[in-house]
Amino acid sequence: MVKYVFVTGGVLSSVGKGVVTSSIGKMLQVRGFKVTVIKIDPYVNVDAGTMNPYIHGEVFVTEDGGETDLDLGGYERFLDINLPKENNITTGQIYQAVINKERRGDFLGRCVQIVPHVTDEIKRRIRLVAERSDFDVVLTECGGTVGDIEGQPFLEAFRQMRLEEGFENTVYIHVALVPILEVTGEMKTKPLQHSVNELRRIGIQLDTMVARCDEMIDAESLRKIALFGTIPREAVFCSYTVPSIYQVPLILDEQGMGEYISGRLGVQKRKPDWKNWREFVDSFENPRHHVKIALIGKYAGLADSYISMREALRHAGAACEAGVSIDYIAAEKFEEDLTELELLKNYDGIFVPYGFGPRGTEGKIRAIQFARESDIPFLGICYGFQLAVVEFARNACGLKEANSTEINQHTPHPVIDLMPEQKDIQRKGATMRLGAHKIMIKSATLSYRLYKTEEIYQRHRHRWEVNQNYWEILEKHGLVFSGKSPDGRRMEILELPDRFFFLASQFHSEFKSRPRKPDPEYYGFVKACLSRKLGKTKPKF
Repeated sequence: MVKYVFVTGGVLSSVGKGVVTSSIGKMLQVRGFKVTVIKIDPYVNVDAGTMNPYIHGEVFVTEDGGETDLDLGGYERFLDINLPKENNITTGQIYQAVINKERRGDFLGRCVQIVPHVTDEIKRRIRLVAERSDFDVVLTECGGTVGDIEGQPFLEAFRQMRLEEGFENTVYIHVALVPILEVTGEMKTKPLQHSVNELRRIGIQLDTMVARCDEMIDAESLRKIALFGTIPREAVFCSYTVPSIYQVPLILDEQGMGEYISGRLGVQKRKPDWKNWREFVDSFENPRHHVKIALIGKYAGLADSYISMREALRHAGAACEAGVSIDYIAAEKFEEDLTELELLKNYDGIFVPYGFGPRGTEGKIRAIQFARESDIPFLGICYGFQLAVVEFARNACGLKEANSTEINQHTPHPVIDLMPEQKDIQRKGATMRLGAHKIMIKSATLSYRLYKTEEIYQRHRHRWEVNQNYWEILEKHGLVFSGKSPDGRRMEILELPDRFFFLASQFHSEFKSRPRKPDPEYYGFVKACLSRKLGKTKPKF
């Protein structure tokens, strides 16, 4: 029978529930159990696709084209699995489904209410995920904090599932902040106690608690948490601050959490096999070298806007035995003062990520030009790919006013233009070119040497593409399109063979990067950065 683990958070958001949930999944996975994870986002948006990254961090794209919460990316990286879009449930989806049923007359004249109709739809979706494959455990993380009005129907659904699935098949885990008072150095458990009381008030009695703290909490704090939470002392754990999030499952398991959850679920206790994970953590934490990368972005004020890219660079660094430090630089910096571009000489590589709209684009284009002309290793992703085309068209092909029609609809040289099938679209939500698409890679290119195959599948999220009217002039001046869609209609990868390393892709390969399985283009970029720093020639792949 499927076991259900429900994870809630208290005191404040972004307390680390996603990392703890991923870590619980990992502790079960290394014990041989088949695990999947659901993220519940109580916002009324149907999905994350229409939200500004400054509001909610990056939009993570699933293999099947879902625009989801960034926590799904964390689950995929920790567990090395691909999750479907159904594993991200939102208030918008739930209410949309219930209202559609009501309009069809499915409720047979009954008054539609939060309980039972909304909560029934929540439970149905959780169970649907469980039924899609032969899972042993389904973890469900509820976003936000206990007490948020948006989250109440989801917590009520969790409460009902214990009644319906049984005590032995359900576990409630709460993650809450234990701050350290700066004046006295005292660990304060009162905020955690309040969130536990809020859960108890709505009928949820916790089984396990994880205190999030800068340090390992002391024995007295552990005792108080257990006492006020009405749980055994051995059911309280601490997720303290460590250099890498990938250490969290190890530190929690060392405290006995994996063993405790296995016992509480009544599953066969198995010895965990941490060998591969420890090897990765060691390579991640003890690099022989270091490289420094400048990320030139529109959302540089919030690192979570680029979380998958950051992790992909770090995965690649671990494979190269190199620590990767990233400076997030606002693209507008290079629009206000051109002399600021000289700062880029201090970096081993220049990275230009995704983005939307005109803000900061000229700064990105100038950074790309600087990378190309200074022969600094360069990697561009999505918008970075498109702006690399714009830069090359302007400064190598002589098309001085070349641009994307996303930036300037009246440009005389629209080297980047809206895809034909996008021109009649009116609705913004879930209408981009999304999810995994096949890409054919040209032999005898850098891309082929990196991927070592002529056919790959990568995830996309875009509306604009390289205008086919400009393919010939771009290629005539030395730009190589080394990756294309199978029908040849879309350019997917570009490179400059005469540069030390200059590569850009329309797709988001970071979404498929994993610990010990870095994406090839990110790996190539970091390896090139390291080779250049060490004064070596172009790396061979």
